[in-house]
Parts: sequence; structure tokens; C-alpha cells
Amino acid sequence: MELAAGGFSGEQFREACAELQQPALAGADWQLLVETSGISIYRLPDQKTGLYEYKVFGVLEDCSPTLLADVYMDLDYRKQWDQYVKELYEQECNGQTVVYWEVKYPFPMSNRDYVYLRQRRDLDVEGRKIHVVLAQSTSVPQLVERSGVIRVKQYKQSLAIESDGKKGSKVFMYYLDNPGGQIPSWLINWAAKNQSRTKREAQNQRDLIQFSANPNTLQ
Repeated sequence: MELAAGGFSGEQFREACAELQQPALAGADWQLLVETSGISIYRLPDQKTGLYEYKVFGVLEDCSPTLLADVYMDLDYRKQWDQYVKELYEQECNGQTVVYWEVKYPFPMSNRDYVYLRQRRDLDVEGRKIHVVLAQSTSVPQLVERSGVIRVKQYKQSLAIESDGKKGSKVFMYYLDNPGGQIPSWLINWAAKNQSRTKREAQNQRDLIQFSANPNTLQ
């Protein structure tokens, strides 16, 4: 779905809320990758690229929805714990706030960078408070491609969070990331699967954020 004028549409936010309530896995070849500790991760293969889309469903205990959403949006905090961040900041472009993010890749591969629009809405859906964050790659003339860095032009993510009725959070996440360049798809998918082991063992919000924001990190 294309970005609406001025950002994301109300329909896109509603779709994320709907998946939090009822996962949409029918009608496609979604494969269960991991199911443990209250978290289920599914992936959908793309026949053209050989890469995968991901959906994550589950509950994070002892982490409130508001805290989880706030920490997820905190770019300065991310720079403290994510060793792969080279640059990460927000910039006003054409009346919109966009995020610039450069990710360190191991030698001899080139670093990747992202320019994406990100928006958060705190919604009331039939009495349920749901925090929704949407992100999608975009292009702005103020942030041109850099020499020696490969621009990621296919990036999309959605995150929906609500209370689990106790002290924790019920979570839905969708993720698509095509880092481009000459990295074999099998290597990208291996890295993503490896990173999902971190997710499987997650006990707090930082682990969720680390997976959701960068599942293709090579370790």
C-alpha cells in the first residue's frame, strides 16, 4: 500500500489493530518459524527475491504497553544498545519528520542506510487502548544516497501493542526489509532466522525492539 498524502492512512493503522486482534495468516503460505515462550514468528517467502516477510504475535510479560511503545520510539536510547548503528536521527523534510539510519555491515560488505517515514498513534478501539507504530521507506531530496553506502529502498514495518489484561503487553509486528546489493538471499535469511533466536528468548522490551528494528543484523 502506498503512503497517503501527509503520511500513513487511517486504514493502515486499522489494519495493524485488526491483526493484533485476529492474525491474518490465511490465503498465503505463511510458515511458522518459531513458537515458544508466548511468542510466535511466521514468515512468508517472496518468490522473486528469495527473501521473507515476517509476522510476530505474542505477549511480553511484565512490560507495559506504554513503556514498550515509548522505548521503541526512542532513537537516542537505541544508539546506546545497538552496536550496529552508525548514524540515526530524525529530520524535518517537506513538512514531515523522516528518520535517517545507517547500519554497520561487516567487511567486505557495504553499510546500508534507510530513509523512512515513521508515525505513532495511540488509538481507542472499542475501549481498548492500542499503540500503533508504522514505518515505511521513502525518498526525500534532502537525504541523497551516499557514496559507498547502499540505500535500502524496500523497508516496511508495523507494530501494534495493547495490554494483555495483566502487567504485560500483547504485541503484533510485521516486517519487510530488502537490504539490496549483492548479499545472497540465503545469507540474509540465515541472519534473520538467527536474530529470531534472540526474539525467542526475549524477556523484556529491548529484545523485542532489537529484533523488530533489525532482524537482518549479521552476527
